[in-house]
Amino acid sequence: MFDEIPRTRPQTPLLDAIDEPAQLRALDERQLPELASQLREYLLYCVGQTGGHFGAGLGVVELTIALHYIYNTPEDRLVWDVGHQTYPHKILTGRREQMLSMRQQGGLSGFPKRSESPYDTFGVGHSSTSISAALGMALGSADDRRVVAVIGDGAMTAGMAFEALNHAAHTGKDMLVVLNDNRMSISKNVGGLATYFAKILASKTYLSMREGSRKILSVIPKAWQLARRTEEHVKGMITPGTLFEELGFNYVGPLDGHNVHDLVQTLRNLRSQRGPQLLHIVTTKGKGFGPAEEDPVGYHALNKLEPEPKVQVAPSPSEGGGERKPPKYQEVFGRWLCDTAERDDRLVGITPAMCEGSGMVEFAERFPERFHDVAIAEQHAVTLAAGLACEGQKPVVAIYSTFLQRGYDQLVHDVAIQNLDVTFAIDRAGLVGEDGPTHAGSFDLTYIRCLPNLVIAAPSDENECRQLLYTAYRHSGPAAVRYPRGTGTGAQIEEQMTELPLGKGQLVREGAGVAILSFGTLLTPALAAAEKLGATVVDMRWVKPLDEQLIDELGASHHLLVTLEENTVAGGAGSAVTEYLNHRGTQVPVLQLGLPDSTIEHGKHKDLLAGLGLDAAGIERQIRRRLKKRAPEPGTRDPEYQIHKLL
Repeated sequence: MFDEIPRTRPQTPLLDAIDEPAQLRALDERQLPELASQLREYLLYCVGQTGGHFGAGLGVVELTIALHYIYNTPEDRLVWDVGHQTYPHKILTGRREQMLSMRQQGGLSGFPKRSESPYDTFGVGHSSTSISAALGMALGSADDRRVVAVIGDGAMTAGMAFEALNHAAHTGKDMLVVLNDNRMSISKNVGGLATYFAKILASKTYLSMREGSRKILSVIPKAWQLARRTEEHVKGMITPGTLFEELGFNYVGPLDGHNVHDLVQTLRNLRSQRGPQLLHIVTTKGKGFGPAEEDPVGYHALNKLEPEPKVQVAPSPSEGGGERKPPKYQEVFGRWLCDTAERDDRLVGITPAMCEGSGMVEFAERFPERFHDVAIAEQHAVTLAAGLACEGQKPVVAIYSTFLQRGYDQLVHDVAIQNLDVTFAIDRAGLVGEDGPTHAGSFDLTYIRCLPNLVIAAPSDENECRQLLYTAYRHSGPAAVRYPRGTGTGAQIEEQMTELPLGKGQLVREGAGVAILSFGTLLTPALAAAEKLGATVVDMRWVKPLDEQLIDELGASHHLLVTLEENTVAGGAGSAVTEYLNHRGTQVPVLQLGLPDSTIEHGKHKDLLAGLGLDAAGIERQIRRRLKKRAPEPGTRDPEYQIHKLL
């Protein structure tokens, strides 16, 4: 058991000798517990240096070792769910020395990634995909290849997982699903009796008797069905696996997921079995690190350790010194949610398993009867909100931009078409830095802008976020407010909530020649660039409806309009502006700045923006490049040439 994160690289001689799983399989089984201890300590050290998810990884150290020990990876396919738990897998599959580059630009991804390693058989960002992907691999592979899906108990709450289980049983294909139950949702602690029966159910004797009985009884009408039902009922009395048996899986478990010898023995037996198998193991999230075992939610991820200070640190604000950090946007949302709930008892808060990340902890504690965490079920979350709206309630759905993608059909059919009064607080809009493309909110403006009845706000700072949330909530119909991850500019947040005019932007800097139309939190670099260019800057606030009057005025008084957004340029807010200008027949050049039509890899948020030309220097550079793209003949009336002369 470790109580502190190692600050220096630990001594791990056994682990250091393993550069690929084939070397792991050459070890004596008696060496595996020591390997698990060294792997756990090295994992703690690495995450302390880089930051990242580690609680889930600590919980699957023994399972990861056992899977690579028994299965011939990468020829046998190992599919992980979510990806938070794959750091030990990366360490054992040739990436040990690269771990200190984790989540850094140009370094290892924090999630499985097919282009990174042949051992990463399926790229993962969202949960509950492993069983579907593994079944596809099983159906598309040779018969002698084995396929394993590892899914957590939280991920098993998504409907997609059950759809895959149902289809896998229907196909009868050989595959193993490992249900990693870290006691956050499914079963109680493993007891000695349950472990004993789990070993029996996975033993070669029992499995061979079961297969032999099936062959014999199958020729007798209804005899095998009766025997199968009897087996299910007996298992149901001693294990929690009746549901999986009913779906058509042979259920084994629950088994202690930290006993590497039991895991190896059980997996060895199951690898040779035919048909769909399900192994239920029970683990402890954060296993081996005392603070994480005590607080698995708080230690889901870790910020990297800062160097120990050589001088005394200044007192914190609570101690009477230093400056307070600006609140994170999810904290602004959480405060607004509680303030609004105090005034309106119709407000109901909904989230798909993102209570902490979305800033809803205080709301859940203060208004438990009006809080619904629906687990990893984004589709259900959206339609649940629609049903509440039908009964006169005022649901607020707090959801990450990338997770709303999963509820898109419900957003279209159940909310937008029916014009129901649902407010969506879209968190993690834009780039998210180290978590990379699977978690980046690059597309939400594009995929929701086309929906009828929906209004969309993009605040530029924390105070505007609070006021636009209030405005969206007051709007009678579906509304969305999108805001980024992390902290803002430190704007003063007004306690008083004010309903802002729908579809109206705000002129924040008056200039000439160039007008920058900023949608969202890139307003700050836009203003810095405008100072160098002498340009006009407008905080547009609303993506839908657009401030058409303001666009007309800017188009008539400026030679170049520049739209700026932290969303893909394709179909985003800038496209909305050009669509409107085309509809009006207004001929003014438009430069659309935003995210490119490509996958943007992980890295620090500010570095990614700089690399894409979306920081102040980049915005200025791109505008100047557009104005100098061609050199017109002197005396031409080309509007771009007129501003070209100004520069």
